[in-house]
Parts: sequence; structure tokens; C-alpha cells
Amino acid sequence: MGLFKKMRAVFHDDWCSQCQSSMDIVHKQLYALPTMTVGHYYSHDEADYYKANLVKVNKKAEIPTGMYACGMHVYRCPECGHRAVKLTVFLPVRDQEKQEQLLYFDNGEMDDFIYR
Repeated sequence: MGLFKKMRAVFHDDWCSQCQSSMDIVHKQLYALPTMTVGHYYSHDEADYYKANLVKVNKKAEIPTGMYACGMHVYRCPECGHRAVKLTVFLPVRDQEKQEQLLYFDNGEMDDFIYR
């Protein structure tokens, strides 16, 4: 059974990488990415880029047309307390989300941004 849980944790971002338990979403937030607009999108993998450029918004309607957005999900494992952050970079287009990139920070890279 332990092997099955480990394999499932690899494919589910809401499963703890430490103990393979299902994690709870403790916070969700939407951000605008003013440095990225249509025709000027570049993939970034570093947490520092997002910490420096995310601008908090309350709803998608606040994001100007042609500007990329980022959804943040903060997870916490109820079993071992491990935390992780998932960022989904997307372009809002006609009430849909054209996903560009999915990032998963599992080693506390975004903690100083979230818990400041």
C-alpha cells in the first residue's frame, strides 16, 4: 500500500511529498502579472521572479485585458504539517483561462512571500 501512495503522490499536487497524505488547501489567491502581456510571455521557474512581480487582485475582472494572471494554492498536510505552493500561470481570455505554466514549490521557496 505504501508504494501505491508514493506513486499517486507523484501525479497529484495535493498529495504530500513527505508522507503521501492528502493535503488541505489553506489559502487561495489570485494575482496579476503586470510584467507579462500577450506577445511578451516568458516561462519562469524561479520563485524569486514571482515574489517580485505578483500583484494581488480580488477577481479576474480587475486584470487588464492582455495581462497574464497567476492563481496560487497553498497546501498544508494535516498529517505531518508539510507545506507546498502551486502557481498556475494563465491568460484570461473570454471568461476562460488559457494555462501557460504550472509550478509547484515544495521546499518553502514561497514561504517568505506568503507568510510575511
